[in-house]
Amino acid sequence: MSAHRLATLIAGLFFAGVALLALYRLLVWFPITIGNQQVGQVFTFFALVICSALALIFLRGGLRANS
Repeated sequence: MSAHRLATLIAGLFFAGVALLALYRLLVWFPITIGNQQVGQVFTFFALVICSALALIFLRGGLRANS
């Protein structure tokens, strides 16, 4: 396994984990506060969509047989 392929798989797993965390926050709704501002559910939804897409892209690239 090449170093590039391994890095791609690790990045895919990281983004999948962040997407799962965002999904958990959407289902359970626990508050996140940065400074004095609360992070809304809309931002969490966008984080879920973007991180899911990145995870799919990286995992497909990392699992490709002839890369």
